[in-house]
Amino acid sequence: MGHHHHNHGHSHGHSHGHGHGHSHTSNKKALLSSFILIAAFMVVEVIGGILTNSLALLSDAGHMLSDAAALGLSFFAIKLGEKQVSQEKTYGYKRFEIIAAALNGITLIIISLYIFYEAFQRFFAPPEVQSTGMLMISVTGLVVNIIAAWILMSGDKDDNLNVRSAFLHVLGDMLGSVGAIVAALLIMFFGWTIADPIASVIVAVLIIISGFRVTRDSFHILMEGAPTQIDIQQVKEALSKIPLVKEVHDLHIWTITSGYPVLSCHITIVDEAIHDEVLARSQKILHDEFHIEHSTIQVEKAEIGCPSPHGTCN
Repeated sequence: MGHHHHNHGHSHGHSHGHGHGHSHTSNKKALLSSFILIAAFMVVEVIGGILTNSLALLSDAGHMLSDAAALGLSFFAIKLGEKQVSQEKTYGYKRFEIIAAALNGITLIIISLYIFYEAFQRFFAPPEVQSTGMLMISVTGLVVNIIAAWILMSGDKDDNLNVRSAFLHVLGDMLGSVGAIVAALLIMFFGWTIADPIASVIVAVLIIISGFRVTRDSFHILMEGAPTQIDIQQVKEALSKIPLVKEVHDLHIWTITSGYPVLSCHITIVDEAIHDEVLARSQKILHDEFHIEHSTIQVEKAEIGCPSPHGTCN
């Protein structure tokens, strides 16, 4: 697999395969260890929630459950993405990573809507909470989430949509723990039970924002949208500037999965131009300037025109 990763920046020479493999392995390890950590603490929180009769902890455990599911799903997506390509699935399962990210984003939105609903109920009838037990467990939860976030930061969370959505899940949990700690202290010292739903609403707002972002980004990829880091107009201009090129049309750039952009286009050349020379220059420009490794270019002579069965193409 020769495609590079963006975190290797502009100096991508002959180490593509190695660099890619390395970040892939670290992503997998990060997702698996944070999954185990979150899933284990979720069990602790469920037991703690039942023992202290705390609804806040139980609903936080529900949040952790969705986190564990999201992390497990992300890990599974990367494992599945490694499967070999087949005759039927020519890109293998690489796109599953994006589908998993979309599902994670939608899960975040559903969780925050549920928190809004729960909080609304609690404003009118704040439940009895054992604040000491709540404080102890939420402090432990914060520590667990800090460790999980730290583990996920070792993956390439800036470029890999999947690691990023898992990271946002854990971040939401971390804020949830901080909210629970503050609420527990307020209940403990002031008997202010309404602190619990207020903290939940603040956290839910943050969760819905990140959920919306991950969903929007993954839908953009699923809709074959042009990658945000590539300016399609710049690509068109760069290709048009190649000597003896008359024009560039039917240009499409889309993304298979994180860090895997692909391009297809038609290039019209004047009659004196040599097909293979123009093709080689185009591939070099796409590789060197735009980091596009996979491209399909149809070169046409201006005199004959575009050989589309429908006359002209766009």
